[in-house]
Amino acid sequence: MEISLQGLKEAFQDNCYIAEDEVIMTVYWALKLGKPLLIEGEPGVGKTEVAKVLSSVFATELIRLQCYEGLDESRALYEWNYQRQLLKIQLQKDCLTDSSEKDLFDREYLLERPLLKAITVSRRPVLLIDEIDKTDEQFEAFLFELLSEYQVTIPEWGTIKAKHVPIVVLTSNHDRDLSDGLRRRCVYLYLEYPSIQKETLILAKKVPGLGPKLAHEIATALQFIRRFPELEKKPAIAESLDWARALVMMGTDALDETAVNNTLGLIFKHGADLRHFKDKGGTEELCMQIRECPQGEARG
Repeated sequence: MEISLQGLKEAFQDNCYIAEDEVIMTVYWALKLGKPLLIEGEPGVGKTEVAKVLSSVFATELIRLQCYEGLDESRALYEWNYQRQLLKIQLQKDCLTDSSEKDLFDREYLLERPLLKAITVSRRPVLLIDEIDKTDEQFEAFLFELLSEYQVTIPEWGTIKAKHVPIVVLTSNHDRDLSDGLRRRCVYLYLEYPSIQKETLILAKKVPGLGPKLAHEIATALQFIRRFPELEKKPAIAESLDWARALVMMGTDALDETAVNNTLGLIFKHGADLRHFKDKGGTEELCMQIRECPQGEARG
């Protein structure tokens, strides 16, 4: 799974992921050093997509652990199939021996979760630990052995070392500060919302039939909207793509107030955000921004 820096850059481009050189360089060093890659940034800036692209680049499995509050070892690493174990005990209740008790912890009774699967599969995978900031510091500490030594410990089995060191990507929306211990074990990357130029390129690559003028206007409009500090949820790249596809379906060549008003539900996902947008001048102000900044950054 060796790849050159130039090869990695071209591979990201081939997968329609537009990234600055410093982003590619950071990903490259994580791969080269064999260290986990920790990506932080606002929701929807393309953090998870990095792991998907790496899976495509290396033609390997993407194993995803979706984090949430209360996630523990049994859901992340492994748990025993207690129903099957109990059934075996009932079937052999009259002839249980020390050997049969040990058999209760054979692999056939083990339910692999994403972390264990990532170090036992036959081919090096990409392990995505998504939204690690939703867990607590206790779970972070549990991850240290995996992230440092690429091994895990199961009391009934002992230590299990990775057959192949996985490519590990962790993402965080920065809902809480991650521990220094976790950060030390990772190569760090921060992703921001794309510039107008970058978002225009993303739209052009991913939305068939979208003209360059409309792509630029969409990117300019979203740049303006994202600068509202009061928004509960700023429109991400996913909203940008949905909006562009809808406008193409409508046969829109250029943004005007009618086109924007008919598609506001694709941009805003909270009533408070929509009200704030309208209080700031709404579509009239937005379209004025686009007209005044045909090739530059929209004012905040």
